[in-house]
Amino acid sequence: MAPGGPGGQPVTAAPRPRRGLNLALYAVTLLVACACVFGGFLVYRTHDTRASAATDQDRYGDVLAAATTEAEAFINIRYDDAQASIDKVAAGATGSFRKQYDSSSKGVTQVLTENKSVMDGDVVWAGVVDVDADSATVIAATSGTVANNQTGGKPVARNFRLQLDLVLEDGRWLTNHLQFVG
Repeated sequence: MAPGGPGGQPVTAAPRPRRGLNLALYAVTLLVACACVFGGFLVYRTHDTRASAATDQDRYGDVLAAATTEAEAFINIRYDDAQASIDKVAAGATGSFRKQYDSSSKGVTQVLTENKSVMDGDVVWAGVVDVDADSATVIAATSGTVANNQTGGKPVARNFRLQLDLVLEDGRWLTNHLQFVG
C-alpha cells in the first residue's frame, strides 16, 4: 500500500528527475556540433590548400615552358636564317636582356654569316630554382652541336648550362636575364 493512500492502489515509484539525462544529451549535442564545425573548417582549409597547390603547379609549368622555349631559341641559331633565329629569342625576352640582345643582333648576324655557324640543340633538363607570383629563376641544361668554318663544317658537341631569370608581364613569362653557368 502506498503511504497515505486508501489502499488497493498499486505502488508506483515517484518520478525521477531527468536532469542528469538532459545534461548528458545536451553535452553530446554540443560535442557533435563542435565536431561538425571543426570538420567543416578542415574541409575548407584542405580545399583552399589544394587550390593554392594547383595554382603553384600551373605557375611552375608555365615558368618551365617559357624558360625551355627561350633556352632552345637561344641555342638554335642558323647563319642562313639568322633573323628568324634572333626574332625567336627576342620574342621571349624583356627588360635588360631584350635591350642587350637587340643592340648586339647586328653583330651576331654578321659573325654567324662570316663563320657560317649553325647551332642546334635541345634542353635536356630544366628546373625551377625560385618562383613567386611575378618572377622566377630557372636552370637549364642543353645538349647540342655547333658547326662552322672553324669546325670544318662538321658538327661538334656543345653542352651549355643556362640560368634564366624570368618575370611575368601581361600574363606571359619573359626572360629578363640570361647567363651561362658552370
